[in-house]
Amino acid sequence: MKHHGLRRSLLAGMAGLALFGAVAAQAGDYPSKPIRLVVAYPPGGPLDILARVLAEPLGTALGQPLIIENRAGAGGVIGSDFVAKAQPDGYTILLGSTPLAIQETLYRKLPYSATRDLTPIANLAEGPQVLVVGSAVPVKTVQELIDYGRAQHGKLNYASPSAGGTNHLAAELLKMRGGFEATHIAYKGGAPAEIAIISGDVAFGFGALTGSLQQVRQGRLRALGVTSKQRWPSAPDVPAIAETLPGFDVSSWYGLLGPAGMPAEVVQRLNSEVNKILAQPAMKKRLVDLDLLPAPGTPAQFRAYLHQNIDMWGKVVRDAGITVD
Repeated sequence: MKHHGLRRSLLAGMAGLALFGAVAAQAGDYPSKPIRLVVAYPPGGPLDILARVLAEPLGTALGQPLIIENRAGAGGVIGSDFVAKAQPDGYTILLGSTPLAIQETLYRKLPYSATRDLTPIANLAEGPQVLVVGSAVPVKTVQELIDYGRAQHGKLNYASPSAGGTNHLAAELLKMRGGFEATHIAYKGGAPAEIAIISGDVAFGFGALTGSLQQVRQGRLRALGVTSKQRWPSAPDVPAIAETLPGFDVSSWYGLLGPAGMPAEVVQRLNSEVNKILAQPAMKKRLVDLDLLPAPGTPAQFRAYLHQNIDMWGKVVRDAGITVD
């Protein structure tokens, strides 16, 4: 009996060593085939554009192409869930963004957990939004909007591209910090939300910097403040909201994540190549043209930042009493 037990132990140990050897060999050969880069949103949006900017140089650096796959739906949940349930071999990765952190608290039942089921690989870039009002709204500063909102006693409306997105939560944070009430109107995308502000259907909203500033320059919108800690390089005349509400910081982040359980060597390889690409002057320029700044760092730093982001947005979601399911 003892011999049978010893034999079973030896066989189990040999199987474990064989599996370890296979994983190590796989990590050492990585990548040996194309990598699927999942974007959980439709083509043409900010994440899709950034994916296409990154895919070519990262594919060249790795020696294998990155195939972009748009898996849109449910505010990014469908694509994120697909990656969370994929094989953790480094051949299916996600280009994620701030909604990934918001949804951790926003949804009562998510089919995955960003902290448990995904591996942070590399933070790529960060960028702010801009607070805008229609040209007919009688305010020119953040403080004037706050005072106007208080005087309206809850009659103001504001727009966002979707319920539970960064634009929506930024407005809720502004309301809480500014001490005024306004009703959220969700539209199907950034363009309809922007049109609603321009036409006067709603008073204000938060928009993507690049697109909204074009409307500001044409006189259709008025920019009151950017959501970054400090003024943004491409819009130096627009104050930071933090100049009126100290500590206000709603930068959107963009980063690569994979399924939980990825080999450390694969994570490190991807992180190293991404950081090299972010240091290239040509890539810095392309990101600046998209109103983004490179945000390189280690996987551990990205993990800590993700947890911090989840905690911050979780407080906003709970304090505002927002639910979407």
